[in-house]
Amino acid sequence: MQNTNPIDAYIARFPVMVQERLQQVRQTIQAAAPQAQEVISYQMPAYKQNGILVYFAAYANHIGFYPTASGIAAFKEQLQEYKWSKGAVQFPHNLPLPLELIRNMVQFRVKEDEEKKRKRSF
Repeated sequence: MQNTNPIDAYIARFPVMVQERLQQVRQTIQAAAPQAQEVISYQMPAYKQNGILVYFAAYANHIGFYPTASGIAAFKEQLQEYKWSKGAVQFPHNLPLPLELIRNMVQFRVKEDEEKKRKRSF
C-alpha cells in the first residue's frame, strides 16, 4: 500500500486551479523555510520547526494563509488590498498569489521561531 503524504492528499481534494495555487504556496513556503517539517495541524497543511511557522488552507473563493498574529502585524502595510484579521489573510482566487509577500512572511516567522528557541535555551 502506498504511503501518501498528508499534504498531497489535502491538496488533491480541490479543483485543479486551486491545487495549482496550493502547490505554489507550498513551494514558496518550502523555499523560504527549507528546514521546516510539513505537518497537518487543525486539519490544514502547516510548517513547523521548533514551533508552527505558518498554516495555509483552500476555500471556495480564496487561499487562507496563517502566519500567526506576529506575522500579520509585521506585514500589515503590505496586506491592505486583502481581507485580513489578527492571524490570517485571504488571497482571493481571482488575483495572482503574492508569492514574494508569502516568502517574506515565512522568512520572518523562521527568524522569529529561531529567536524564541535561542531565548529558551538560555
